[in-house]
Amino acid sequence: MDLGVGVGSFNTKTTTSCFSHLHHIKPCNLNCNRVASYSFSHSRRNPMGRTSVKVNNSITDSVSKVNSTAADDYVLDLELSSLAALCPLDGRYWSKVKDLAPFMSEFGLIKYRVVVEIKWLLKLSQIHEVSEVLKFSKEAESYLQNLIDQFNLNDALEVKKIEKVTNHDVKAVEYFLKQKCQSHPEIYKVLEFFHFACTSEDINNLAHALMLKDSLNKVILPSMDKLIRALCDIATATASISMLSRTHGQPASPTTLGKEMAVFAYRLSREREILSQIEILGKFAGAVGNYNAHLVAYPEVNWPRVAEEFVTSLGISFNPYVTQIESHDYMARLFNSIMLFNNILVDFDRDVWGYISLGYFKQITKAGEIGSSTMPHKVNPIDFENSEGNCGIANGGLSHLSTKLPISRMQRDLTDSTVLRNMGVGLGHSLIAYKSALQGIAKLQVNEASLNADLNQTWEVLAEPIQTVMRRYGVPEPYEKLKVLTRGRAVTRESIREFIDGLDIPTEAKKGLLDLTPHTYTGEAEELAKKLNLVRSSVNGASLS
Repeated sequence: MDLGVGVGSFNTKTTTSCFSHLHHIKPCNLNCNRVASYSFSHSRRNPMGRTSVKVNNSITDSVSKVNSTAADDYVLDLELSSLAALCPLDGRYWSKVKDLAPFMSEFGLIKYRVVVEIKWLLKLSQIHEVSEVLKFSKEAESYLQNLIDQFNLNDALEVKKIEKVTNHDVKAVEYFLKQKCQSHPEIYKVLEFFHFACTSEDINNLAHALMLKDSLNKVILPSMDKLIRALCDIATATASISMLSRTHGQPASPTTLGKEMAVFAYRLSREREILSQIEILGKFAGAVGNYNAHLVAYPEVNWPRVAEEFVTSLGISFNPYVTQIESHDYMARLFNSIMLFNNILVDFDRDVWGYISLGYFKQITKAGEIGSSTMPHKVNPIDFENSEGNCGIANGGLSHLSTKLPISRMQRDLTDSTVLRNMGVGLGHSLIAYKSALQGIAKLQVNEASLNADLNQTWEVLAEPIQTVMRRYGVPEPYEKLKVLTRGRAVTRESIREFIDGLDIPTEAKKGLLDLTPHTYTGEAEELAKKLNLVRSSVNGASLS
């Protein structure tokens, strides 16, 4: 199932509009604290029309310090021009990756933390033994759900203001929620049950899981599917177009263009299928994974069962054996799968680049586009080069994530925290690669004249079927005889036919060899390409569970 049902995930249209008005201001690195430039001089009032009253002295003190922060200084600290972005994802390539921003940005991380904190409070209200948190009324539940559904950049900036004082990002979310709920008489009574028995990583690991699941289901997997569909379309459209194969860069047994495209479509489909089957895991077991504080407060509650119910209610699989952190093994598996998908795409990019170089493909030009700054005749395969380069950048980052994240000293060290903030970088460069490859594919035009010319000049490729038939009928040393005929000598249609005519084999077999041409010696290539749609229909479209 898609993540977010009943969890308060993003409304894509609303979230996109949240970012779209920023013009030159972008969320840096898809994970940066600089969410946007805003003025904080506006006053916030609660839905009941009263100015917010602080809950306790510690929150009052924190809020006072935040409010005393010079707003202008904070706004200046948040400003970011796309031309000043250190990361090209937030500068040059922003238009290609902005769909990931609602999920993989600092804003997204804060939003998902809010989701987890609120859902945990709601879960506590459903546990009979936790009598201090009575079951919420429908109105109170609706109020809490609205905090999720209506969470916006202004709210995220309020959290960041609190964090400037607390110097703790998860605690800032807790304080933010207490502020938002202190005016609600029913929720006010149980404010201290926000973040009850939680370590920060209980919140973070689930937030990261939700970030990954939504970004993959809603952006990455659909982009992979578009790429696979495009390759399937090429494969079926060019299934019967003969093409000279090249093993080791040398002329080899002919194939069809469609079958070679089908190979990549099938490989990518397989890896996409594997990716969609990877379980995203979460934990909620306290400071070292033993429910220590939970049991002291409420020894009669079956906390492992409660934790499993809570985690699975978010659409995430439950990991029962953890330390302070969820072990991140699933992340390594996930990123390794994306890396393999990207490596297959690099193989495709390089092959298509080679076919363009050989003249097998022409590239449709767009009016006004420049191929070379000095050579007007050139149309460079830049989209495939861009795709290849971004796959490399993506895999470099994803490789570090997959090797580092499963390693944490003893019950926890903090090295994963800063590394996890770069998930969006690997996904962002992957997304650019997929879109660039699609853009390149859309420009391709088959040049059958070039394909035919190559085949017409390589009659020597028929040496393989001739010597194979000779073996069947017991002709001695067939391979050696064909080697003498073909190596280092010009092989023509006439010389091949003359050789076949001189063979001591049955007439029917000889006729079959004489009918062969480099264009028709393609085996089952055409049928393999035409059957590809069966693969496409069985693989594409699955979401991460």
